[in-house]
Amino acid sequence: MNTVIGYTMVGTRDLKRAKDFYNPLFDTMGLSPCYENEQVASWGDRDDETVPRFFSCYPYDENPANVGNGAMTTFRVQTASLVDDLYEQAIQCGGREEGQPGFRPERYGDKFYVAYVRDPDGNKLAFACYDGRSNP
Repeated sequence: MNTVIGYTMVGTRDLKRAKDFYNPLFDTMGLSPCYENEQVASWGDRDDETVPRFFSCYPYDENPANVGNGAMTTFRVQTASLVDDLYEQAIQCGGREEGQPGFRPERYGDKFYVAYVRDPDGNKLAFACYDGRSNP
C-alpha cells in the first residue's frame, strides 16, 4: 500500500489575505484553486485527486488561528531557481523571511537547496529542491 499525504491545512485569520498570498505561489508551482467557500480555500490539481492539496481556513472550532511551534509545510520543487522564485514571490505577497534560499550542507547534505518563509498568519513554509546542485 502506498501512503501519501492527502492534504495539509493551515489556519488563517483573514481568508482573503491568505488567498492573495497563496494564489501566485501555487500558480507558479502549477497548482490551481480546487475548492473555496466562506470558511476555506484549497489548491492542488482538480483533475487528479492523488495530488496532495493545501488548505487555508478559519479554524472550525471558531477559536483564533495560531501557528504550531515546529509545524511546517514543505513544497518540493524541481530546480533551485524555482526555490528562489517562490521565495521572492512569497516575500512580495506579504510573507516574511525565515531563511534565505541556499544550501544547508551542515544539516541536510550538499544537494538540498531550500528557502523558508512565514505566510501572513505566521505559518512556516519551505520551498525545497532535493538536488539543487544539478538543477541550478
